[in-house]
Formats: sequence, C-alpha cells, structure tokens
Amino acid sequence: MPRRSVLLFAGACIAIAAALATVTVVVVTGREQAEAVAEGTSTGQPSVGGDFRLVNQQGQAVDQSLLTGKWSLVFFGFTYCPDFCPTTLTALEATRQRLGGAADDLQIVFVSVDPERDTPQALKDYLSSDGFPPGVIGLTGTPAQVADTARVYRAFYEKVGEGEAYTMNHSLTVYLMGPDGRFRSALAHDLGPERSAELIRRVMARG
Repeated sequence: MPRRSVLLFAGACIAIAAALATVTVVVVTGREQAEAVAEGTSTGQPSVGGDFRLVNQQGQAVDQSLLTGKWSLVFFGFTYCPDFCPTTLTALEATRQRLGGAADDLQIVFVSVDPERDTPQALKDYLSSDGFPPGVIGLTGTPAQVADTARVYRAFYEKVGEGEAYTMNHSLTVYLMGPDGRFRSALAHDLGPERSAELIRRVMARG
C-alpha cells in the first residue's frame, strides 16, 4: 500500500477511535450518576442532598431546613429553559394531582442553575405564569451558593455559549426528599405522572 494511503488510513482509524472514546465517556458519566443516585435508594443512606444556603423567589434567605416537615420534589433547571423545565414542572403538578390527599404533604422545589439571570423576581414571575403548578418554591443565589447546592445533590450543569444567547445544560433528575430532609428516591424526568405517583406512594408508605 502506498505511503500516502497508509497515512490516510491510520488517520481515519485515530479519528474513529477518538469518537468512540468520547461516546464512552458520555455513557459512563451518565451511568455513574445514575448508579450514585440508585446507591442511596438501595442502601437507605442519602447519596444526595445536604446543607445549602439559597434565596427564594420572595428574596428571603433559606437553607436545608426548608425541606423539614414535608415531602419534597427537588428539581434543578432555569427559567430560560425552552422545553425540559416547563415540561417537568407541568408533569410534577400532574403527579401531585394523582396523589390525592397525600399531595398535601408534598412540595415542589425548583432550584435555578442560572443565577446570572434568575434573580428572585425573575423566578417569581416565571413560576407565577399560567400553566405552572401553584405553590412551587423557587430558589436561586450567588454562583458559589448554586454550585455548592448542585454539588451536594450531585446535579450537573454547565453554561453553553456566550453573550445574552447562552443556555444551560443540566441534569434532569427529580429528587424525592423525605420530611427529615433526607434523600429517598430519584424520579427520571420521563417516568410520567402515573408511574411517578406510584413510586412516591410506595416511598411515603415506608416513611
């Protein structure tokens, strides 16, 4: 085989190997995150959740004691999110409706991963929009506070793009926290209201 052809063939092999390596990293990273959450469910010990200090949509400072006394569905997102965040919030309300009276002890907590734009007022305006569930607690804070909160919940997020048109990539897991503020289970964003309600009922029955 001519030398030029050999070099071209070798280059193509290297490019394919690099692409496969990239795909492997993404798959492994996603699997590791899922396993970390599942570990908390199987062992009964919280692998996610912990101390945090943020600000709600009323501008009031809050911490992890916000979760005490109620079951909580904690979800990370941002107000400029074009699809997953509004869809998830709507699905969580449908889940809450299917729970009937049990929903009286369940609150939805929306944590912004975009503190640059999501001020308390921005969260308040967003969550009061028609079609969103009533009573959702919106939380934001300084970039450092948001990063610390995402870390203890093992929630991923990153800024993509520059200027005013930037967006945020983020994980889609919903965390079910018990009245003691400890992690109980994870809900996949595509589980659906009916199956989510069934899961929540089972977890609530265990206490």
